Amino acid sequence: MTRSIKQTKKKKTKGKTKGSKSGNGSASSVSDTPARVWRPGVDQLEEGEELQFDPSAYNYLRAFNIGWPCLSFDIIRDSLGLVRTDFPHTIYAVAGTQAEVATSNYIGIYKLSKISGKRRELVPSSIDNDSDADSDSSSDDEDDGALDESTQPVLQLHKVAHQGCVNRIRAMGQKPHICASWADTGVVQIWDFSTFLNALAESETDKSNGANNCRHHFPILKHSGHTNEGYAIDWSPVVPGRLATGDCDSFIHLWEPSSETWNVDGKPFSGHTSSVEDLQWSPTEADVFASCSVDGTIAIWDTRLGKSPAISIKAHNADVNVISWNRLASCMIASGCDDGTFSIRDLRLIKGDNSLVAHFEYHKHPITSIEWSPHEPSTLAVSSEDSQLTIWDLSLERDEEEEAEFKAKIKDQANAPEDLPPQLLFVHQGQKDLKELHWHQQIPGMLVSTAADSFNVLMPVNLENTLPPVSS
Repeated sequence: MTRSIKQTKKKKTKGKTKGSKSGNGSASSVSDTPARVWRPGVDQLEEGEELQFDPSAYNYLRAFNIGWPCLSFDIIRDSLGLVRTDFPHTIYAVAGTQAEVATSNYIGIYKLSKISGKRRELVPSSIDNDSDADSDSSSDDEDDGALDESTQPVLQLHKVAHQGCVNRIRAMGQKPHICASWADTGVVQIWDFSTFLNALAESETDKSNGANNCRHHFPILKHSGHTNEGYAIDWSPVVPGRLATGDCDSFIHLWEPSSETWNVDGKPFSGHTSSVEDLQWSPTEADVFASCSVDGTIAIWDTRLGKSPAISIKAHNADVNVISWNRLASCMIASGCDDGTFSIRDLRLIKGDNSLVAHFEYHKHPITSIEWSPHEPSTLAVSSEDSQLTIWDLSLERDEEEEAEFKAKIKDQANAPEDLPPQLLFVHQGQKDLKELHWHQQIPGMLVSTAADSFNVLMPVNLENTLPPVSS
């Protein structure tokens, strides 16, 4: 597969959305300058110019917000189908706010429906002459789901008051109405949002975009046992209700479900020398989880072996901000660093100190989120403080013959820089201060990301054929 990145450089036009493109890359200004690829972090905009996304790069792209900026969110598994490929789509999610005043924070439980996009060709049809090209371009703009205001999705939102900023929030996979939130007050809370999710499911047309009313809904459990606030939190995909939480004082607590409540182990797991930034349970082993820390290490823990790491490795030369355990290839784990690099390791080789499979230095600012695709074991998405969301396919290798054939089809629009990593599949821009991204588990090719200015829902065109592996 050949990939390049497209950004169109134009004079500022009110109402246009910034974005990016993977597929056939070019960039132009209002003058008749040669088409070229926009290189994030390298090329500069002239005064009065801005980037405008190429709609043909997306099957769908929309921005929306829930009021205050959101640091963390989670997509909720629903009952609308395990694998959904046809528009229109509907998604459910929970999101926490970062309000200016602590008492103004809330958890938003929302439903985004009537997501109506269109499938596109990755390689455009051949163009005979310039007049035809202009005609095709105009037609695409007029009939594009990402531009046509009549295709706006419907956002329905319920707000639940939350004391303090929501550092991170996660929904339980087996019981999606049960959610856990980490607050900057140092408190972890477990919530039952079934009432709100049921109301959203029953409502088809009510549009409550950013409703003013904020409900006071009591959590199932409120735990203040951590000595500091934290960000690391994850539900076990193997044992329903099992939870782990890590704090900024380097400690990790295990939560075990018991009837309608949880027993939180008062003696924490200890082994990191600094803040635990992220953790994830093994997708296959009930008693194993991984964590990463400001101390630059990744630790693998086995709850049967005590409260110290089973394995600890020096993974990066700076803070390890995020990790992701591959659920389709459970031997692989990815980590994102404060220096902008991210790495992939094979856990089967971790004891031999040669577990590093790949290391990328494309991003130049801290990695804020990383997540393997739930539908393709070699694909993962990464977000960074450089305001880029990138998608990578580790199975890709440079194929000069294929690239030459691709360039011939799209003529002068394929002059991509030669130094782009061959595994870089897609670059999305336009959001400021990206914080977190998630793939939709039930809609192949769909990603949702949150940033200081908005959420984005995007479906890159070159991911449209991605489907889950078929089990025999």
